[in-house]
Amino acid sequence: MVTEAAAKPVLAPRRRKGQRVSRGYRVFQVVNGVILTAVVVLTLVPFFNIVSISFSDEHHIRTGQVSFWPRGFNLVTYRRVMADPMFWTNYRNTVVYTVVATVISIVLTICYAYVLSKKHLRGRGALIAIAVFTMFFNGGLIPNYVLISGLGLRNTLWAIVLPNAINVFNLLVMKAFFESMPAELEEAAAVDGLNTYQTLLRIVLPLSKAVIATMVLFYAVSFWNSWFSAYLYMDRLELMPVTVYLRNLIAGSTGGSNQGEASDTALQIAANIKAVTIVLTALPIMCIYPFIQRYFVRGVMLGAVKG
Repeated sequence: MVTEAAAKPVLAPRRRKGQRVSRGYRVFQVVNGVILTAVVVLTLVPFFNIVSISFSDEHHIRTGQVSFWPRGFNLVTYRRVMADPMFWTNYRNTVVYTVVATVISIVLTICYAYVLSKKHLRGRGALIAIAVFTMFFNGGLIPNYVLISGLGLRNTLWAIVLPNAINVFNLLVMKAFFESMPAELEEAAAVDGLNTYQTLLRIVLPLSKAVIATMVLFYAVSFWNSWFSAYLYMDRLELMPVTVYLRNLIAGSTGGSNQGEASDTALQIAANIKAVTIVLTALPIMCIYPFIQRYFVRGVMLGAVKG
């Protein structure tokens, strides 16, 4: 029988306890630690600044006094945005669009990548060429709009999901991962009486958790942040994702000051609306990422062993 342990990659041996470490390796560790620390700091500084701005008042923002800690703490903009029922409707739409689109994209990518990983497949080169061709050329904005409209997909979920169902980069990474798996696994599965579909479901996919989790993260982030497809193919506000709602807030199309609104409140909203929208958009992905972070690097590296 095929076991999961038989398919695990051979890891480099760990340094034995008491084994001497060369001076060059110690220098490498120090330099590597310094560089990675600098990268982390450069990454976190802008983020903390944005979060601080989102909770600061208008005076301190305009005078540039906000750095890494809120000045004049207030929740005016958060309250105004989150009090709008349309915000929660669009937020729900984004969750639905992201979940459905990610599931469809993962299923299609796995099926396509698994087929392309079989070198004995006739027409394999043509299928790869077709996929790669779409990375550099597409029909253009107007033809795509005419196609979506002609298929009757406007103002539907499918206008967002189907045109972006397969990302070719993700496809090639997953294809390389499947190719790196030992051929003996599938040969043993065939001897045990499993067909192609059973081999994929029972053997290949359980051993591909790392790369699948990585692709789920890639697709989910892409669909969560996407706004242009909905902006182009939908004209009903109740169908829009939250990214379009927040984009309209920034552009001044919605959420502007009412005639009776106090001027200081309007100035406060205008001062930190961009920071608030960034925080509200990034927060869900930041909450999900820690649960699949351990698969992230391993999935990309395993899928990039072969090109």
